[in-house]
Amino acid sequence: MSYISNLQHKTVQFHNIGLMDYKQAWDFQTKLFDDVVAEKVANRAREKEGNEKVPTPNHLIFCQHPHVYTLGKSGKTENLLLDEQGLTEKEATFYKINRGGDITYHGPGQLVGYPILDLDNFFTDIHKYLRFLEEAIILTLADYGIPAGRIDGLTGVWIDHIEQKNPRKICAMGVKASRWVTMHGFAFNVNPNLDYFKNIIPCGIDDKAVTSMQAELGYELNINEVADKLRGHIANLFEMEIVPTLNLA
Repeated sequence: MSYISNLQHKTVQFHNIGLMDYKQAWDFQTKLFDDVVAEKVANRAREKEGNEKVPTPNHLIFCQHPHVYTLGKSGKTENLLLDEQGLTEKEATFYKINRGGDITYHGPGQLVGYPILDLDNFFTDIHKYLRFLEEAIILTLADYGIPAGRIDGLTGVWIDHIEQKNPRKICAMGVKASRWVTMHGFAFNVNPNLDYFKNIIPCGIDDKAVTSMQAELGYELNINEVADKLRGHIANLFEMEIVPTLNLA
């Protein structure tokens, strides 16, 4: 039996879809996820029949969302501090979804990343996967002179992670994986309206603040420039080849 080269396996299609309704983006990444899983199932059949396997595709979506709150499988509804009328007044929507984690906010000025990767093409270790995503954010922040890191027992990326006098989260994470295929991902606060976080207990943590690059630096950033730097760090850490696509979902 012949095998596909690692280079083919590590090619990642990049979808920069801009501002998109959360449900529409969720449906898009779900379709990509389902397609990758289906290809893996088909490869098992090919292998049993002695046929050559087909390389499974990988995808990376970058986008922003209109104001929306999402609740993960382990989350508590009471961590949303708005009722239906409050959501309407804030022009926000609310979804219960199938990622890990609790509640979070997405909105304009926040860079959201959805990697749909077959980890069999990289490494089969969810903890390493999360640490690599965090590291890409940490390196991007370092490009702008913002020191950031991890806090033991908490996912995501934090400012003031060492002394923890005023620790504040700058990037939230929540992922799902099935058959070593990932979906959902990270929400990186570049220039969002942080007032929207006051309407939730972010990630179920009520004793730590939320921040953004804009809040830390005191000026609005070019989110496309930040996205380019982040994409480069993800590519380097995962040793992937990112290929832009023209598919806007």
